[in-house]
Amino acid sequence: MKPAAFEYRRATAVEDAVDQLTELGDEAKLLAGGQSLVPMMNFRLVRPSALVDVAGIPDLQYLEPHDGRGLKIGALTPHRWVEEMEDPELLEGFSVLKRAARWVGHYPIRTLGTFGGSIAHGDPSAEWCMLAALLNAEVVAVGPGGERVVLASDFFHGFFMTALEPDEMIVEVRFPQPAPNAALQEFARRAGDYAIVAAAVTLDIDDGKCRSARVVLGGVADIPLRVSEAEQVLEGAEVGREAFEEAGREAAKVIDPPSDVQGTAEYRRDLSAVMVRRALEEAAGDAG
Repeated sequence: MKPAAFEYRRATAVEDAVDQLTELGDEAKLLAGGQSLVPMMNFRLVRPSALVDVAGIPDLQYLEPHDGRGLKIGALTPHRWVEEMEDPELLEGFSVLKRAARWVGHYPIRTLGTFGGSIAHGDPSAEWCMLAALLNAEVVAVGPGGERVVLASDFFHGFFMTALEPDEMIVEVRFPQPAPNAALQEFARRAGDYAIVAAAVTLDIDDGKCRSARVVLGGVADIPLRVSEAEQVLEGAEVGREAFEEAGREAAKVIDPPSDVQGTAEYRRDLSAVMVRRALEEAAGDAG
């Protein structure tokens, strides 16, 4: 299929993009890598009245340290850059991003698609959305009123719905704290497909025991879902398969996933338990 008719424009700066969005109205969309938006347009799932191409805006492609311990990623940074991240200073605390990048679509998608575009799209099973929720990321957006920072916990509102206003543009995503013991695991029927279920976790381990944990599931709700019940199982527990399996079972027990052509709700619950266990095992392996 082909997309419905739309007006096409290019922006040369963030302020230019915001001005054009304001002028064109709420039905206009930003176009960066186009790896999520264009297929939806081709199937006419979305019909923007206009596209503002921001791919040529300079200075929004970077992965850099933030405030000494954190990481900041420019909105137009390709997924592939994250996959190829080699800076030891960044890898020490954020290797989970590099490892998770392999799950992002196929090679052409990772080359053309952008980090900020994925966050703005708001797919609840997308890797960057899940890790933003897991690692307390801060989403930096610019609109007519200037810059504002939205916590990931407040950013995702529903399926493809975010806190981003129609006349705002994401310019940066910040990860304030390192997460050396973190992992993401997912399952799809074919390599490169969206995950049926994905699990992202981080562990704080001391002397063989888990002091704290965070567990986020994707593909089971209309947002990346933090599962506090599974985290409570892990807190204070001996690190090992028994605790990890119990956390997976607890996660499966409390979620209410949908049924669709990819699988039933029961299938997603069973798969959630497996993905949580696998992610915890990987994160614990990072801790030695």
